[in-house]
Amino acid sequence: MPDGEARITRGYRLRARHVIHTVGPVWQHGNNDEDRLLASCYLSSLRLAGQHAISTIAFPAISTGVYGFPAERAATIAVKAVRHATEAGIPALTRVVFCCFDRRAADFHQAALDRSGTE
Repeated sequence: MPDGEARITRGYRLRARHVIHTVGPVWQHGNNDEDRLLASCYLSSLRLAGQHAISTIAFPAISTGVYGFPAERAATIAVKAVRHATEAGIPALTRVVFCCFDRRAADFHQAALDRSGTE
């Protein structure tokens, strides 16, 4: 699957009925369209959620682990993408959760959420 795209599968033995898979970009110092590709991960996942009438979706901090995407930058992109998609309307979606690796990542997401309410 190319970077920025998403696919959906059944959840099988998980509590979740579905799992949406996406491949985030490897950070290459911002020289290879990483910001757009990361935003596309979130937008593609949310489009699939809408197509399958999913009401709750949880996201990890995509690409910020071994792929090396700067966590603060990624949090800003994630929040903007989710806000954009949800404001455009996904009827069944009622809850989006950002599952962060650590307190630092959670703080970056919270700051991005706080800023997005004032932009």
